[in-house]
Amino acid sequence: MSRVEDCHLIEIRSVLDHRGAISIIEAGLDIPFAIKRVYLTYDIPSNATRAGHAHRSLRQLYIAASGAFDVRLDDARALRTVTLRRPDIGLIIGPGIWRELMNFSSNACLVVLASEHYDENDYIRDHAAFRAAVAEGIFD
Repeated sequence: MSRVEDCHLIEIRSVLDHRGAISIIEAGLDIPFAIKRVYLTYDIPSNATRAGHAHRSLRQLYIAASGAFDVRLDDARALRTVTLRRPDIGLIIGPGIWRELMNFSSNACLVVLASEHYDENDYIRDHAAFRAAVAEGIFD
């Protein structure tokens, strides 16, 4: 059973010196899945809401590359909101978690590392259908 408590923040390894910072993420070492897809979301109006879906099997790492935003997590039993605002902290989200992104700062950029290639069939885009899937135990 997927739970919002299973979504967790990770510290991303970073190297800092007088020239700036480099953050490093390696599949299998820093995150518990191979990276098959990377995408960015940016130029988001501050009053916009993004995501609004769950995944059947996809695992993701969300990173605020710049700016800040909130991630609302829902497992159909509990809600949790996490604010991402640093590029050296990421949020791992597993399957069976409804997610919504909101409260974007003017310069927010979300980077997502995903465990699978894009597959529309992996998405649950209706909240009532998500709740029904949780009740049926498809994420157990």
